[in-house]
Formats: sequence, structure tokens, C-alpha cells
Amino acid sequence: MLPSGTSPGHQRRHTLPASEFRSLTPEDAISVFEIEREAFILVSGECPLHLDEVRHFLSVCAELSLGWFEEGRLVAFIIGSLWDQEKLSTEALTLHKPQGTTVHIHVLAVHRTFRQQGKGSILMWRYLQYLRSLPYVRRAVLMCEDFLVPFYQKLGFNVQGPSEVTVGPLTFIEMQYAVRGHAFVRRYSGC
Repeated sequence: MLPSGTSPGHQRRHTLPASEFRSLTPEDAISVFEIEREAFILVSGECPLHLDEVRHFLSVCAELSLGWFEEGRLVAFIIGSLWDQEKLSTEALTLHKPQGTTVHIHVLAVHRTFRQQGKGSILMWRYLQYLRSLPYVRRAVLMCEDFLVPFYQKLGFNVQGPSEVTVGPLTFIEMQYAVRGHAFVRRYSGC
């Protein structure tokens, strides 16, 4: 007996899901790095994370990453880690502080053939919604170049001011997104 919808001579083929969102694994590191390198080297000349750092974060805090796969191929990703200070510092670029309540978003990158389709905005929105499900996360922070500030503001991030971190001649703006908001502050402030 053939499954419904198939006729003799036609077999059902297994197909990969059209779109899948999942945490990244160390096995995804090379694909991540290739997309990141292509996206950032052309624009700024620097990669936010080197391959060994990508592997490190995907080993110690993979739950703070999110990849968008289409037909099994990585098309966009975010990598984050926990941080335990109010402001980002140079150490925040390479460290994961497991007791932190702030997610430092190191990188959001989209494969070149999928840019200008809204995938970065969609992925960030899904990521921020996911962060709301993590009870220990109070806020998300990132640093970006001036030209990206409007992009992140549309997603709900607020400008915190110039970042203390510089990379060569590059300067950055630090931005913040309140994951828990004022209710979190009141509930856990001892009042």
C-alpha cells in the first residue's frame, strides 16, 4: 500500500525543512566564521570573532546563539555570551561570565545571498523573544558602528553612548535592550 498522495512509480522524497531556527553547535563554527568573515571584512576590515573564539562560545554557551537554516544551510546567525558588568569592555569580546545577567550580542550576520530580505531583523526579533524565556537574562547589549544604530533602534535597542571598546581605528556605539524591564527591577529589588 502506498502512502496517500503517491502514485505507483513516484516515491516520496525526504526533504529538509524550508526554515529552521536552532542553537548553533561547535560543528557549525566553520560555516559561521565564513559568513562572518565575508560580512565584516568588506565593511570594517575586522571580524568580531575569530574562528577559535566562535568555537569557544559555541562550546561554552551555545544556548545563547541562534542560527537560521534554510534547506539545511546556515543563512544567518547570532552569537551571544553572558556578561556581568554594566558596560562592555575589551574583556567582554572574548569572555563568557556564567553568573552574568546581561547577554552580550557579539555578532549578527547574514549570508550575502540572503541580505536585504529582512532576515537580520527577523532573526534578531526571534532571538530577543527567546531571551525573554531565559529567567536569568535581564538585558541584552551590543556595540555597533554608527551606521547600524537606526537598524537596532527599530528592533527596540536604546543608545547607551560611545563604547569604551575600540578595534584599531573603529569606534562603536553601545546599545541596550531591556529583556526584563522595570517589573524585573521591582520584583528583585527587595521592595
